[in-house]
Amino acid sequence: MIIATKQDIIESNLTGTIVGHVGDGNFHVFLAVMADDPEDVKKATEFAHRVARRALAVNGTCTGEHGIGLGKKTLLIEEIGREGVDVMKLLKQTLDPYNLLNPGKVFFMETPEV
Repeated sequence: MIIATKQDIIESNLTGTIVGHVGDGNFHVFLAVMADDPEDVKKATEFAHRVARRALAVNGTCTGEHGIGLGKKTLLIEEIGREGVDVMKLLKQTLDPYNLLNPGKVFFMETPEV
């Protein structure tokens, strides 16, 4: 996983490093991205999705210990399925009926087509 990710950084012509606490299966990739360069942002986003899908392919998770966030909401559907996300939505609506806690951070309230 780590070797494949490092190779992906190189092949994608990205600048970054891998750090983490791999003893428990977590690692993080820090990329130097020019936020005002749409092509650079696109490359970094595609890379991040490849890393997450690599984790899913070996029965890992796309979330790590930091949660889903804005960038991985569609990957959550790939990981736990629409039914799992629907259960999460029901819990969210029950415990947070006014959608005050982290609105839009975990999943789309309307599930998009993947």
